[in-house]
Amino acid sequence: MTTTPPPSSPPPGTPAQGQQPQQGPAAPLTMHGQYIKDFSFENPRAPQSLIEQTQPQLTLNVQVANRQFDAKTFEVSLTIEASAQTPKQEPLFMLELVYAGTVTLGDLPADAYGPMLFIETPRLLFPFARSIVANATREAGFPPLNIAPVDFVQLYRQQLEANGGTIPGGVGGPVGHA
Repeated sequence: MTTTPPPSSPPPGTPAQGQQPQQGPAAPLTMHGQYIKDFSFENPRAPQSLIEQTQPQLTLNVQVANRQFDAKTFEVSLTIEASAQTPKQEPLFMLELVYAGTVTLGDLPADAYGPMLFIETPRLLFPFARSIVANATREAGFPPLNIAPVDFVQLYRQQLEANGGTIPGGVGGPVGHA
């Protein structure tokens, strides 16, 4: 048998009539969406590049940048550039991916914006960008390029040291290369 409370009393945990429900503090970071902003893959020596069995020399570059839409909403972009060459400096492939996300920061002190935009947001974007890179190289006929995790904290610290403790261009500037 189920009992229900009398109609005059609200269920437990519900605000009484006329009262506003209590809301917790806003999340420090809200991700609105993630997307491929730009993507390029070139295989200039195909099919020779797929026939040769040489150990390639790989170059990898990772960069984080942001663009501010309003006081607390930003687009954070993670740019990954990768290229492979034969030992004779002949190109095997060139890849460039700009993977981005739109985020809104919650009630944070101004000095927390940098770490949220240049450390936490890229940490959220990176696994998806890494998967795109691995799939693209595999689909192009090469072994999948599985990028090792990037230490965004170290990348952020290096950029701060190089710029005297400030992010280049303020909150809207790019941060470093890995």
